[in-house]
Amino acid sequence: MKISVVVPAFNEEKTIILLLTQVNKILNDKFFNDFEIIVVDDGSTDFTNKLLLENKKLYTNLITLSKNHGKGFAIKKSLEVCNGEIVIIQDADLEYSPEEYPRLVVPFDKFQADVVYGSRFKSSELNRVLFFWHSIANKIITLLSNIFSDLNLTDVETGYKAFRKKTITNIILTEKSFGIEIELTHKLANIKPKLKFFEVGISYNGRTYDEGKKIGIKDAFRAIYCIIKFGLIHKYLT
Repeated sequence: MKISVVVPAFNEEKTIILLLTQVNKILNDKFFNDFEIIVVDDGSTDFTNKLLLENKKLYTNLITLSKNHGKGFAIKKSLEVCNGEIVIIQDADLEYSPEEYPRLVVPFDKFQADVVYGSRFKSSELNRVLFFWHSIANKIITLLSNIFSDLNLTDVETGYKAFRKKTITNIILTEKSFGIEIELTHKLANIKPKLKFFEVGISYNGRTYDEGKKIGIKDAFRAIYCIIKFGLIHKYLT
């Protein structure tokens, strides 16, 4: 079972090499050589691209974008070239540990899962305390998303999403930024016959804004907009 890890990165000079080193270690330890790592430098203006070019052994393929488009666009570009059976989305900021890969992959092998989300709210593992309003916003967004997707997720905004590559073959992704989390969820949920969704508890080491966190209040409003767009308009009115 070949694993494709896709890594969208924007101005992550502080973490990108450490992250890729950890990804390689866990993949080599657990999945031998049957994996690939696709990195998308999403128009970084710091030394991210320079570091990547100096450390080519840490990835299989590097896609360099001339300007910043957003996480969704970067993921879309990576999906165009990856060829693993299972795709894992890995943020470059180390909020999500590659040590969780075995936990994410188990449902595919053991229960024939189609989609597996890593939930920050189902875990007994170590979790850094979230901002209060981030936590509230996440729960509201997850509830609204569940209503329109008919899923029972606990963490729709999680950065750890894994799925069988074949499930997204005919899906056209349009969201360029963080709205991709909602779009991907709803388009996967709408596939007939229904896909098998699983959640597993994961650890989480969230960053503060001083440490480089990028998602903000405008992204929460965009998520709600995407729930209406993909959960209501696209599903029932088109």
